[in-house]
Amino acid sequence: MITIGILVAYIIAIIIFSIWPHQAYTIDWRVILGLGAVPALIGLLFRVRMPESPRWLMEHGRWDRLQSVLATLGIQLSQSELEQAAQHQTKTEKRARLTPGVKRALVIAGVFMIFQQITGINVAFYYGPKVLLPYFSSAHMTAVMAAVRDTEATLGLAAVNVAATYIGFRSIDTYGRKGLARLGYGGMAFFMLIAAMVLGFSGTLRAVAILIALAGFITFFAFGVGGTGWIIEGEYFPTEVRGRASSTVAFINWMANFAIVEVFPILMNRIGLGGVMMLFALLAVLATVFVSGWLPETKGLSLEEISSQFEGDATR
Repeated sequence: MITIGILVAYIIAIIIFSIWPHQAYTIDWRVILGLGAVPALIGLLFRVRMPESPRWLMEHGRWDRLQSVLATLGIQLSQSELEQAAQHQTKTEKRARLTPGVKRALVIAGVFMIFQQITGINVAFYYGPKVLLPYFSSAHMTAVMAAVRDTEATLGLAAVNVAATYIGFRSIDTYGRKGLARLGYGGMAFFMLIAAMVLGFSGTLRAVAILIALAGFITFFAFGVGGTGWIIEGEYFPTEVRGRASSTVAFINWMANFAIVEVFPILMNRIGLGGVMMLFALLAVLATVFVSGWLPETKGLSLEEISSQFEGDATR
């Protein structure tokens, strides 16, 4: 759904540019930016109507509300079943602590998410039209025409992202998390090196080569790295700490996203686009080494087996 949202954002941008083709620097960018509030408001309305977690209601002894929420979710429990669930809840609360295995899982998932961002995937989407501008514009184009052309090129990359993410989710339970992640980071490093090399080309060949290299980079990220990160942050942690641990990993992910997006313009000015691409390739190689040495394979394991594996690894 994240990848579909990115794709829809570029589609909306193309539509806005088409409606007001000569207002890119006055109306268009304001409308595109402002429309971002619409899904946020829709999400807020859904949040108001969203039932509270039954586990949270049980923790706080709000039994009447719990029955109502369970009924909303289509779940019917007798009083004896609720009392039994409350006893189980009390037991799990006592176990809800950061064990060595949970800490190890938190570090591995957090580092994976940092690599997911600092290898440059969102730079391609956030700065794509700006970065591609010198390679897809020509002398007879106006600045607005060139901007629209670059946005269309990035729209194509976003479509590749959606398709490759779907392939990844279809494959991850067959080939495993570790195998796909290792292949994903390795492919990202390869195609980012190719992208840096083809910057030296000229004319149409350079534009096509850059687009192909970036498409390859995004493909390997989407099916090997993007979805894998969100899967492991949900399955690495036992139920009693999953909410807090998964939230922490998600926070790490978006802080890394914020950092690389802020640093990218500075790096561009210092070492140029080719230098930045070489840096991203190096980081992808380091990520491949990290996955090979640290990421456990959890394909086909139950949540209990995954927790036991981390606890065993942490005590060795």
